[in-house]
Amino acid sequence: MEPMDKPADIRQRPAQIFRRFLRFGCLAWGGPVAQIAMLRQELVEEEKWVSSERFNRALAVYQVLPGPEAHELCVWFGMIAGGRTGGFLAGLGFMLPGFLLMLALTWFYLSFGIGSPVLQAVFTGFQSAVIALIFSAVHRIGKHILVKGSLITLALLSALATFCGTGFIPVLAVAGITNALWMTGRRIAGAVIAILLTAYCTWSFSPGMFSNLSPATTTLEVNLESGSSLGSVFLTGLKGGLLTFGGAYTVIPFIQQDAVICHGWMSNEQFLDGIALSGMLPAPLIIFSTFVGYFGAGWSGAFIITLAIFLPAFCFTLIGHRVIESVIENNSLHHFLDGIAAGVTGLIAVTAIQLFQPTINGWSNFIIFIAALFVVYQVKTKFTAAFVILGAGVISLLYYLIF
Repeated sequence: MEPMDKPADIRQRPAQIFRRFLRFGCLAWGGPVAQIAMLRQELVEEEKWVSSERFNRALAVYQVLPGPEAHELCVWFGMIAGGRTGGFLAGLGFMLPGFLLMLALTWFYLSFGIGSPVLQAVFTGFQSAVIALIFSAVHRIGKHILVKGSLITLALLSALATFCGTGFIPVLAVAGITNALWMTGRRIAGAVIAILLTAYCTWSFSPGMFSNLSPATTTLEVNLESGSSLGSVFLTGLKGGLLTFGGAYTVIPFIQQDAVICHGWMSNEQFLDGIALSGMLPAPLIIFSTFVGYFGAGWSGAFIITLAIFLPAFCFTLIGHRVIESVIENNSLHHFLDGIAAGVTGLIAVTAIQLFQPTINGWSNFIIFIAALFVVYQVKTKFTAAFVILGAGVISLLYYLIF
Protein backbone atom coordinates (compact mmCIF):
# COMPACT_ATOMS: atom_id res chain seq x y z
CA MET A 1 0.00 0.00 0.00
CA GLU A 2 1.46 3.33 -1.04
CA PRO A 3 0.77 6.19 1.40
CA MET A 4 -1.39 8.88 -0.16
CA ASP A 5 0.89 11.76 0.85
CA LYS A 6 4.27 10.18 0.07
CA PRO A 7 6.36 12.29 -2.30
CA ALA A 8 7.55 10.49 -5.44
CA ASP A 9 11.25 11.23 -4.96
CA ILE A 10 12.08 9.96 -1.46
CA ARG A 11 13.17 6.47 -2.49
CA GLN A 12 16.80 6.08 -1.46
CA ARG A 13 19.59 3.55 -1.85
CA PRO A 14 20.29 1.23 1.11
CA ALA A 15 23.65 2.90 1.82
CA GLN A 16 21.99 6.33 1.90
CA ILE A 17 19.36 5.13 4.35
CA PHE A 18 21.92 3.52 6.64
CA ARG A 19 24.14 6.63 6.69
CA ARG A 20 21.17 8.94 7.33
CA PHE A 21 19.89 6.98 10.31
CA LEU A 22 23.38 6.26 11.62
CA ARG A 23 23.77 10.05 11.84
CA PHE A 24 20.42 10.27 13.63
CA GLY A 25 21.69 7.64 16.06
CA CYS A 26 24.84 9.67 16.76
CA LEU A 27 22.72 12.74 17.56
CA ALA A 28 19.92 10.98 19.47
CA TRP A 29 20.51 12.67 22.83
CA GLY A 30 17.69 13.43 25.22
CA GLY A 31 15.62 10.24 25.14
CA PRO A 32 12.58 9.37 22.99
CA VAL A 33 10.97 12.80 23.17
CA ALA A 34 14.02 14.55 21.77
CA GLN A 35 14.64 11.73 19.26
CA ILE A 36 11.09 11.94 17.90
CA ALA A 37 11.35 15.72 17.65
CA MET A 38 14.60 15.35 15.67
CA LEU A 39 12.97 12.93 13.22
CA ARG A 40 10.00 15.25 12.83
CA GLN A 41 12.16 18.31 12.25
CA GLU A 42 14.26 16.82 9.44
CA LEU A 43 12.06 14.23 7.74
CA VAL A 44 8.62 15.83 8.16
CA GLU A 45 9.09 19.59 8.41
CA GLU A 46 12.21 20.04 6.26
CA GLU A 47 12.15 17.20 3.70
CA LYS A 48 8.39 16.43 3.65
CA TRP A 49 8.69 12.63 3.62
CA VAL A 50 5.17 12.49 5.09
CA SER A 51 2.63 15.04 6.22
CA SER A 52 2.57 16.28 9.80
CA GLU A 53 -0.87 14.75 10.33
CA ARG A 54 0.23 11.33 9.12
CA PHE A 55 3.33 11.45 11.29
CA ASN A 56 1.18 12.26 14.34
CA ARG A 57 -0.98 9.22 13.66
CA ALA A 58 1.98 6.96 13.09
CA LEU A 59 3.40 8.16 16.41
CA ALA A 60 0.09 7.34 18.09
CA VAL A 61 0.12 3.81 16.63
CA TYR A 62 3.68 3.13 17.74
CA GLN A 63 2.98 4.54 21.19
CA VAL A 64 0.34 1.84 21.61
CA LEU A 65 2.61 -0.93 20.30
CA PRO A 66 5.42 -2.26 22.54
CA GLY A 67 8.96 -1.15 21.84
CA PRO A 68 10.91 2.15 21.75
CA GLU A 69 8.75 4.36 19.55
CA ALA A 70 11.63 6.49 18.22
CA HIS A 71 13.38 3.37 16.95
CA GLU A 72 10.14 2.03 15.47
CA LEU A 73 9.56 5.33 13.67
CA CYS A 74 13.04 5.03 12.16
CA VAL A 75 12.17 1.57 10.84
CA TRP A 76 8.88 3.01 9.53
CA PHE A 77 10.64 5.85 7.71
CA GLY A 78 13.17 3.37 6.32
CA MET A 79 10.33 1.22 4.97
CA ILE A 80 8.88 4.26 3.23
CA ALA A 81 12.22 5.14 1.63
CA GLY A 82 13.54 1.67 0.81
CA GLY A 83 11.18 -1.17 1.64
CA ARG A 84 12.05 -3.85 4.18
CA THR A 85 15.77 -3.56 3.49
CA GLY A 86 15.55 0.17 4.11
CA GLY A 87 13.55 -0.40 7.28
CA PHE A 88 16.08 -2.85 8.67
CA LEU A 89 19.05 -0.60 7.83
CA ALA A 90 17.33 2.47 9.29
CA GLY A 91 16.66 0.69 12.57
CA LEU A 92 20.15 -0.79 12.67
CA GLY A 93 21.81 2.56 11.96
CA PHE A 94 19.77 4.33 14.64
CA MET A 95 20.55 1.83 17.41
CA LEU A 96 24.19 1.09 16.51
CA PRO A 97 25.93 4.18 18.03
CA GLY A 98 24.16 3.77 21.38
CA PHE A 99 24.87 0.04 21.44
CA LEU A 100 28.59 0.50 20.80
CA LEU A 101 28.82 3.30 23.37
CA MET A 102 26.97 1.18 25.92
CA LEU A 103 29.48 -1.62 25.37
CA ALA A 104 32.31 0.88 25.91
CA LEU A 105 30.71 2.28 29.08
CA THR A 106 30.13 -1.22 30.39
CA TRP A 107 33.85 -1.94 29.97
CA PHE A 108 34.73 1.39 31.61
CA TYR A 109 32.36 0.74 34.51
CA LEU A 110 33.81 -2.70 35.13
CA SER A 111 37.37 -1.39 34.88
CA PHE A 112 37.21 1.94 36.72
CA GLY A 113 33.72 2.57 38.15
CA ILE A 114 32.03 5.97 38.22
CA GLY A 115 32.72 6.89 41.82
CA SER A 116 35.31 9.54 40.97
CA PRO A 117 34.11 13.05 41.98
CA VAL A 118 35.42 14.39 38.66
CA LEU A 119 33.33 11.93 36.66
CA GLN A 120 30.34 12.59 38.88
CA ALA A 121 30.65 16.32 38.11
CA VAL A 122 30.73 15.67 34.36
CA PHE A 123 27.74 13.31 34.56
CA THR A 124 25.78 15.89 36.56
CA GLY A 125 26.25 18.40 33.74
CA PHE A 126 25.18 15.83 31.18
CA GLN A 127 22.00 15.13 33.14
CA SER A 128 21.05 18.80 33.41
CA ALA A 129 21.49 19.27 29.66
CA VAL A 130 19.48 16.15 28.87
CA ILE A 131 16.57 17.49 30.92
CA ALA A 132 16.73 20.75 28.94
CA LEU A 133 16.62 18.80 25.67
CA ILE A 134 13.59 16.86 26.87
CA PHE A 135 11.70 20.03 27.87
CA SER A 136 12.37 21.70 24.52
CA ALA A 137 11.33 18.55 22.67
CA VAL A 138 8.03 18.36 24.58
CA HIS A 139 7.28 21.89 23.37
CA ARG A 140 8.25 21.16 19.76
CA ILE A 141 6.16 18.00 19.59
CA GLY A 142 3.19 19.47 21.46
CA LYS A 143 2.80 22.52 19.22
CA HIS A 144 2.21 20.25 16.22
CA ILE A 145 -0.23 17.90 17.95
CA LEU A 146 -2.27 20.19 20.25
CA VAL A 147 -3.80 22.28 17.47
CA LYS A 148 -7.34 22.39 18.95
CA GLY A 149 -8.76 23.26 22.33
CA SER A 150 -10.21 19.76 22.68
CA LEU A 151 -6.79 18.19 22.14
CA ILE A 152 -5.21 20.53 24.68
CA THR A 153 -7.90 19.49 27.16
CA LEU A 154 -7.17 15.81 26.54
CA ALA A 155 -3.44 16.39 26.98
CA LEU A 156 -4.04 18.09 30.34
CA LEU A 157 -6.40 15.34 31.51
CA SER A 158 -3.90 12.68 30.40
CA ALA A 159 -1.15 14.47 32.30
CA LEU A 160 -3.33 14.60 35.41
CA ALA A 161 -4.18 10.91 35.11
CA THR A 162 -0.53 9.98 34.68
CA PHE A 163 0.50 12.14 37.61
CA CYS A 164 -2.08 10.38 39.77
CA GLY A 165 -0.66 6.99 38.86
CA THR A 166 -3.13 5.77 36.23
CA GLY A 167 -1.56 3.31 33.78
CA PHE A 168 -0.79 4.61 30.32
CA ILE A 169 -3.04 2.09 28.49
CA PRO A 170 -6.33 3.33 30.01
CA VAL A 171 -5.14 6.94 29.72
CA LEU A 172 -4.46 6.66 25.99
CA ALA A 173 -7.61 4.61 25.36
CA VAL A 174 -9.78 7.21 27.11
CA ALA A 175 -8.06 10.05 25.22
CA GLY A 176 -8.66 8.36 21.88
CA ILE A 177 -12.28 7.39 22.56
CA THR A 178 -13.13 10.80 24.00
CA ASN A 179 -11.74 12.67 21.00
CA ALA A 180 -13.54 10.32 18.59
CA LEU A 181 -16.82 11.02 20.41
CA TRP A 182 -16.23 14.77 20.47
CA MET A 183 -15.32 14.94 16.78
CA THR A 184 -18.38 12.91 15.71
CA GLY A 185 -20.84 15.16 17.54
CA ARG A 186 -21.29 13.08 20.70
CA ARG A 187 -19.87 15.73 22.97
CA ILE A 188 -21.92 14.81 26.04
CA ALA A 189 -20.75 11.20 26.00
CA GLY A 190 -17.14 12.34 25.56
CA ALA A 191 -17.45 14.85 28.39
CA VAL A 192 -18.89 12.17 30.70
CA ILE A 193 -15.91 9.88 30.03
CA ALA A 194 -13.46 12.73 30.65
CA ILE A 195 -15.19 13.67 33.92
CA LEU A 196 -15.20 10.05 35.10
CA LEU A 197 -11.47 9.79 34.37
CA THR A 198 -10.77 12.97 36.33
CA ALA A 199 -12.90 11.77 39.26
CA TYR A 200 -11.18 8.39 39.31
CA CYS A 201 -7.72 9.99 39.33
CA THR A 202 -8.65 12.35 42.14
CA TRP A 203 -10.08 9.49 44.19
CA SER A 204 -7.14 7.12 43.65
CA PHE A 205 -4.31 9.65 44.04
CA SER A 206 -1.66 8.71 46.61
CA PRO A 207 1.34 11.01 47.20
CA GLY A 208 3.53 8.03 48.04
CA MET A 209 3.33 6.56 44.54
CA PHE A 210 6.00 8.89 43.17
CA SER A 211 8.98 8.10 45.34
CA ASN A 212 12.04 8.24 43.12
CA LEU A 213 14.76 5.66 42.94
CA SER A 214 17.59 6.66 45.24
CA PRO A 215 21.07 7.11 43.81
CA ALA A 216 22.95 3.86 43.60
CA THR A 217 26.33 3.20 45.04
CA THR A 218 28.86 1.58 42.75
CA THR A 219 29.66 -2.05 43.40
CA LEU A 220 31.83 -3.82 40.85
CA GLU A 221 31.36 -7.46 41.76
CA VAL A 222 30.04 -9.30 38.71
CA ASN A 223 28.06 -12.47 39.25
CA LEU A 224 28.63 -14.71 36.22
CA GLU A 225 28.20 -17.96 38.15
CA SER A 226 24.49 -17.81 38.88
CA GLY A 227 23.55 -20.57 36.47
CA SER A 228 22.59 -18.08 33.78
CA SER A 229 22.60 -19.05 30.12
CA LEU A 230 22.30 -17.26 26.80
CA GLY A 231 18.79 -18.69 26.56
CA SER A 232 17.61 -17.08 29.80
CA VAL A 233 19.29 -13.80 28.82
CA PHE A 234 17.53 -13.90 25.44
CA LEU A 235 14.15 -14.57 27.06
CA THR A 236 14.67 -11.69 29.49
CA GLY A 237 15.39 -9.34 26.61
CA LEU A 238 12.47 -10.62 24.53
CA LYS A 239 10.13 -10.18 27.50
CA GLY A 240 11.38 -6.63 27.89
CA GLY A 241 10.88 -5.88 24.20
CA LEU A 242 7.31 -7.17 24.29
CA LEU A 243 6.42 -5.28 27.48
CA THR A 244 7.87 -1.87 26.60
CA PHE A 245 4.50 -0.14 26.36
CA GLY A 246 4.36 3.63 26.63
CA GLY A 247 8.11 4.17 26.88
CA ALA A 248 11.19 2.37 28.10
CA TYR A 249 10.53 3.22 31.77
CA THR A 250 7.71 0.66 31.81
CA VAL A 251 10.16 -2.17 31.08
CA ILE A 252 12.47 -1.44 34.03
CA PRO A 253 10.59 -3.52 36.66
CA PHE A 254 10.35 -6.55 34.34
CA ILE A 255 14.07 -6.68 33.57
CA GLN A 256 14.90 -5.93 37.20
CA GLN A 257 12.72 -8.85 38.29
CA ASP A 258 14.71 -11.25 36.12
CA ALA A 259 18.21 -9.77 36.50
CA VAL A 260 18.16 -8.96 40.22
CA ILE A 261 15.54 -11.13 41.89
CA CYS A 262 15.03 -14.27 39.81
CA HIS A 263 18.49 -14.94 38.39
CA GLY A 264 20.68 -12.85 40.70
CA TRP A 265 22.93 -11.67 37.87
CA MET A 266 23.58 -8.32 39.56
CA SER A 267 22.74 -6.22 42.59
CA ASN A 268 20.03 -3.59 42.58
CA GLU A 269 22.72 -0.91 42.80
CA GLN A 270 24.43 -2.23 39.68
CA PHE A 271 21.10 -2.34 37.87
CA LEU A 272 20.44 1.32 38.68
CA ASP A 273 23.95 2.27 37.60
CA GLY A 274 23.23 0.74 34.19
CA ILE A 275 20.10 2.86 33.81
CA ALA A 276 22.05 5.98 34.76
CA LEU A 277 24.74 5.23 32.17
CA SER A 278 22.22 4.62 29.39
CA GLY A 279 20.57 7.95 30.13
CA MET A 280 23.80 9.66 29.05
CA LEU A 281 23.85 8.09 25.59
CA PRO A 282 22.36 8.97 22.20
CA ALA A 283 20.10 5.92 22.25
CA PRO A 284 16.73 4.60 23.43
CA LEU A 285 16.78 4.13 27.21
CA ILE A 286 16.31 0.37 26.84
CA ILE A 287 19.92 0.19 25.67
CA PHE A 288 20.66 -0.31 29.39
CA SER A 289 19.73 -3.93 28.65
CA THR A 290 23.18 -4.30 27.04
CA PHE A 291 24.71 -3.54 30.44
CA VAL A 292 22.38 -6.04 32.13
CA GLY A 293 23.16 -8.71 29.55
CA TYR A 294 26.86 -8.57 30.36
CA PHE A 295 26.13 -9.38 34.00
CA GLY A 296 23.93 -12.26 32.86
CA ALA A 297 26.33 -14.00 30.46
CA GLY A 298 29.36 -11.86 29.69
CA TRP A 299 29.91 -10.10 26.38
CA SER A 300 27.83 -12.71 24.53
CA GLY A 301 24.98 -11.90 26.89
CA ALA A 302 25.34 -8.19 26.10
CA PHE A 303 24.85 -8.92 22.39
CA ILE A 304 22.06 -11.45 22.86
CA ILE A 305 19.88 -9.36 25.17
CA THR A 306 20.22 -6.32 22.88
CA LEU A 307 19.12 -8.40 19.90
CA ALA A 308 16.16 -9.79 21.84
CA ILE A 309 14.89 -6.51 23.25
CA PHE A 310 14.95 -4.74 19.85
CA LEU A 311 13.54 -7.73 17.94
CA PRO A 312 9.83 -6.84 18.44
CA ALA A 313 10.49 -3.22 17.43
CA PHE A 314 11.91 -4.44 14.10
CA CYS A 315 9.30 -7.13 13.50
CA PHE A 316 6.18 -5.04 14.10
CA THR A 317 7.08 -2.74 11.21
CA LEU A 318 9.03 -5.05 8.89
CA ILE A 319 6.34 -7.76 9.04
CA GLY A 320 3.23 -5.75 9.87
CA HIS A 321 3.88 -2.62 7.80
CA ARG A 322 0.77 -3.02 5.63
CA VAL A 323 -1.47 -3.42 8.66
CA ILE A 324 0.06 -0.36 10.34
CA GLU A 325 -0.33 1.67 7.12
CA SER A 326 -3.98 0.64 6.80
CA VAL A 327 -4.61 1.83 10.36
CA ILE A 328 -2.86 5.15 9.68
CA GLU A 329 -4.80 5.69 6.42
CA ASN A 330 -8.21 4.71 7.86
CA ASN A 331 -10.18 7.96 8.11
CA SER A 332 -12.58 6.50 10.65
CA LEU A 333 -9.67 6.03 13.07
CA HIS A 334 -8.09 9.47 12.62
CA HIS A 335 -10.01 11.15 15.43
CA PHE A 336 -9.19 8.24 17.74
CA LEU A 337 -5.47 8.42 16.86
CA ASP A 338 -5.44 12.21 17.22
CA GLY A 339 -6.78 11.78 20.75
CA ILE A 340 -4.08 9.22 21.52
CA ALA A 341 -1.42 11.62 20.19
CA ALA A 342 -2.75 14.31 22.54
CA GLY A 343 -2.63 11.81 25.41
CA VAL A 344 0.95 10.94 24.54
CA THR A 345 1.87 14.62 24.78
CA GLY A 346 0.45 14.74 28.30
CA LEU A 347 2.34 11.60 29.29
CA ILE A 348 5.72 12.84 28.09
CA ALA A 349 5.18 16.22 29.73
CA VAL A 350 4.70 14.52 33.10
CA THR A 351 7.76 12.36 32.45
CA ALA A 352 9.82 15.48 31.81
CA ILE A 353 8.66 17.02 35.10
CA GLN A 354 9.32 13.82 37.05
CA LEU A 355 12.84 13.65 35.62
CA PHE A 356 13.43 17.32 36.39
CA GLN A 357 12.66 17.01 40.11
CA PRO A 358 15.45 14.63 41.20
CA THR A 359 18.00 15.87 38.64
CA ILE A 360 17.90 19.67 38.91
CA ASN A 361 18.49 19.71 42.66
CA GLY A 362 20.90 22.63 43.11
CA TRP A 363 21.66 26.12 41.82
CA SER A 364 24.53 24.97 39.61
CA ASN A 365 22.33 22.33 37.98
CA PHE A 366 19.53 24.84 37.50
CA ILE A 367 21.84 27.39 35.87
CA ILE A 368 23.21 24.75 33.48
CA PHE A 369 19.64 23.66 32.70
CA ILE A 370 18.57 27.23 31.85
CA ALA A 371 21.70 27.88 29.78
CA ALA A 372 21.22 24.63 27.87
CA LEU A 373 17.57 25.47 27.24
CA PHE A 374 18.56 28.91 25.93
CA VAL A 375 21.13 27.44 23.54
CA VAL A 376 18.70 24.80 22.27
CA TYR A 377 16.19 27.49 21.28
CA GLN A 378 18.74 29.94 19.87
CA VAL A 379 21.13 27.63 17.99
CA LYS A 380 19.43 25.72 15.17
CA THR A 381 21.88 23.16 13.83
CA LYS A 382 21.84 19.40 13.53
CA PHE A 383 24.66 19.19 16.09
CA THR A 384 23.07 21.39 18.74
CA ALA A 385 22.17 18.47 21.01
CA ALA A 386 25.70 17.06 21.07
CA PHE A 387 27.17 20.54 21.60
CA VAL A 388 24.81 21.23 24.51
CA ILE A 389 25.48 17.88 26.20
CA LEU A 390 29.26 18.11 25.97
CA GLY A 391 29.32 21.81 26.87
CA ALA A 392 27.21 21.18 29.96
CA GLY A 393 29.62 18.47 31.07
CA VAL A 394 32.59 20.83 30.70
CA ILE A 395 30.84 23.65 32.58
CA SER A 396 29.84 21.33 35.41
CA LEU A 397 33.41 20.04 35.67
CA LEU A 398 34.82 23.59 35.80
CA TYR A 399 32.30 24.52 38.51
CA TYR A 400 33.43 21.51 40.56
CA LEU A 401 37.12 22.33 40.14
CA ILE A 402 36.69 26.04 41.00
CA PHE A 403 34.17 25.84 43.83
